[in-house]
Amino acid sequence: MDLDALDVALLRLLTEHPRIGVLELSRLAGVARATVSARMERLRTSGVVTGYGPQVDLAAAGYPVQAYVTLEIAQGRLDEVTEHLVALPGVLEAYATTGTGDVLCRLAARSNDDLQQILLELNRSAGIRRSTSVVVLSTVVAHRTLPLLTHGPQRGAHHAPSYKNRPEFL
Repeated sequence: MDLDALDVALLRLLTEHPRIGVLELSRLAGVARATVSARMERLRTSGVVTGYGPQVDLAAAGYPVQAYVTLEIAQGRLDEVTEHLVALPGVLEAYATTGTGDVLCRLAARSNDDLQQILLELNRSAGIRRSTSVVVLSTVVAHRTLPLLTHGPQRGAHHAPSYKNRPEFL
């Protein structure tokens, strides 16, 4: 799906004001409420917007230790390893990758001792040949999408002429 300037502006407003309602969103964007509703439904059904849940600060929630782990897995055992990773609550996300490792995982733990236990449990899978971990010391750039979306080429917003004239969205 190609995002236009209004789509990106709505996503920016939602990022800046996660609990905003459609009426206030339409007021801030300078477009009709029906336009915002239709755009949000289109963004949701196309898979661009995947949820509206809270963003959780893991350190504040009691999980201040994070690590990235690269796994080398036995050939043909990705499904088995995936099942093992899904069963471990400390695995926040995992991606099949190219390069020297086969899977990259992000872990969260309450302490270094807790992290060690997660790593030991992770390595109990017969499908994992080797793991290499690095502990996160601090966040340099937090997860974000808006700079990418606002930097890319965007079509002008259709059906919203008043929106086009708002300087804060140009």
